[in-house]
Amino acid sequence: MRGVRAENLTERQASLKTLAHIIPLFVFLAVLLLMPLLEVAGFYVDNEDLYPWYRHAPEQWIYPLQTAIALVLLFYYRRHYDFGPVRGLGLAVAAGLLGITLWVLPGHIFGMAGMDEGWWKMLGFTSRSDGFDPSDAGDSDSSYYWISVGMRFVRMVVVVAFIEEIFWRGFLMRYLLDKDGDYWEQPFGKFSWLSFLVVTLLFMVAHSPPDYLGALIYGSLAYALAVTTKSLAACILMHAVANLVLGIYVMITGQLGYW
Repeated sequence: MRGVRAENLTERQASLKTLAHIIPLFVFLAVLLLMPLLEVAGFYVDNEDLYPWYRHAPEQWIYPLQTAIALVLLFYYRRHYDFGPVRGLGLAVAAGLLGITLWVLPGHIFGMAGMDEGWWKMLGFTSRSDGFDPSDAGDSDSSYYWISVGMRFVRMVVVVAFIEEIFWRGFLMRYLLDKDGDYWEQPFGKFSWLSFLVVTLLFMVAHSPPDYLGALIYGSLAYALAVTTKSLAACILMHAVANLVLGIYVMITGQLGYW
């Protein structure tokens, strides 16, 4: 999946490379607009007793659709991505495990200690019981349930890991180093305080407020991994490992709000 070397890119090739790094994430997010649109149109009705699952829980088909579209876009643009050099994979796994552990720890403590809701919600100390529920597609002994779970893991571990790292670390981190010039000539993983602060803070606010602290810590670790390994592949692996562990944690604990 290696493309043309950055220093040999024509203006058109550079533009296509930029679009390849931006479009998958933006389309991925745009598909989520179907939820409020379906509600306005009267298709979505929060009543499982009177309406079939595809109407009272449209996320059960919207998320798989979103996943499929993103996979198609990633495949279509594959030649524009530079994932190498492939190194630092052990460090990536360790960073993913550490990052996701620190992310879920406040919520885990909240539940184990029986804490009440308060201002500490902004630090992650809050209930995470409400969220995407695969049982809306069927009972746990049905094939629909396990298809829903499987697609959720594909979405988290594969799609999200690729499209977010391609955008945050693969594109934006470089763009901020030379946004008025040839940013594709900037080496991957080059450090600057500007790119660290902007990329990490934007990654943080892209999540819900209770996740701000976890996202800030995780984003800082991912940035450090990019600088240390100079490898987009390592950043993707870190994200994939973190999301895989998170998915397993959700399945074990029922804390559906994390995924």
